[in-house]
Amino acid sequence: MARFFVPFVLNIDTLYSLPDEVVRHVMVRRFKQDEIIELFNGDGFVYQAIITSLSKRSVEVLITQSEKINNESNLHIGLAQSISSGERMDFTLQKCVELGVNEFWPIQTQRSIVQLDEKRAQKRVMRWQDIVVSACEQSGRTTVPIVHPITTFELFLKHLPQQTKHIMLSVVKKQSLKNYSKELDQNSWCLLVGPEGGLTELEEQQAMDKGFEPVTLGPRVLRTETAAIAAVSAMQTLWGDF
Repeated sequence: MARFFVPFVLNIDTLYSLPDEVVRHVMVRRFKQDEIIELFNGDGFVYQAIITSLSKRSVEVLITQSEKINNESNLHIGLAQSISSGERMDFTLQKCVELGVNEFWPIQTQRSIVQLDEKRAQKRVMRWQDIVVSACEQSGRTTVPIVHPITTFELFLKHLPQQTKHIMLSVVKKQSLKNYSKELDQNSWCLLVGPEGGLTELEEQQAMDKGFEPVTLGPRVLRTETAAIAAVSAMQTLWGDF
């Protein structure tokens, strides 16, 4: 069944007009009156809705029932990803949502190729949030990960999430992720992934000074988008719901 995200509260036996973006999808997919779709708004529920009327510019639906769905991993994973160029960052966010990542911190590092001014940065974050929503629609998630504003490496380290285990991918340190000692009750993680070429030696040291422990994914050097996806997959296999 087709699933769409709507950014407002939903209640059973209530009529709603769908947002313009959802209307476009409904029209492209040639839905008709009385057909059923699914809606979600990030509150953990899926809402079944029947199309009561539609035109080229508007679609109204009636919510008929709701169901609590928990597709979330027992691991809470935040990904701090050095901004990569072009579609690589889009791909990283999309696939990591599918793998269960809960929040994203896009960060500017010394070797980041992409440098954005404030206006472009805001637009890029909005685009990334749209990609996250689309990935939730596709993957069946009913909670929507947040994309935090772009920040510098220094500010990210200054405002680290608390009560979280911090690990970073390193091409220098040799501790394998599979040999990493995980506390039995540790389910909240922050994963730091550098850009192409990795974090600088100074950045790695600064991160370690803040409590990040370096791990490796093996002897081969992975591209930044591959590294993030591989690391999250490995974490879900070792400790999560895979």
